[in-house]
Amino acid sequence: MNVVELRKAMPEGNDILDVADVFSLLGDPARLRILVALSSGQLRVRDIAEVVEASESSVSHALRLLRAHRVVEARRLGREVRYVLADSHVRALLELAMDHVGHSTLMHRLGDTHEPAGSSCANGSDA
Repeated sequence: MNVVELRKAMPEGNDILDVADVFSLLGDPARLRILVALSSGQLRVRDIAEVVEASESSVSHALRLLRAHRVVEARRLGREVRYVLADSHVRALLELAMDHVGHSTLMHRLGDTHEPAGSSCANGSDA
């Protein structure tokens, strides 16, 4: 592909900014811990706070940011609100990032046995 074709194939500026925002959100260790906790399924704020060893207030603040960028969703069950990863894209992005740094076993310990499509590091020995 030549330079002109590559320039035409580039995503729009707003799309690039949106993706950069998502990566920025994922760049914070506290928010990343919350997302790893949510990879096991729906959780209440108090449960997330206990798992990630943070205050409920800080977890709530992080969840507001993650919801605003459509990374997590809130689901009301009666009087309770539970949070969950927004969709399979978020889960795949998280799994790929964890696989990239060699921590795929963390995702499996949390009860998720799904391997991302095309994953070549099922045994954790990818270079």
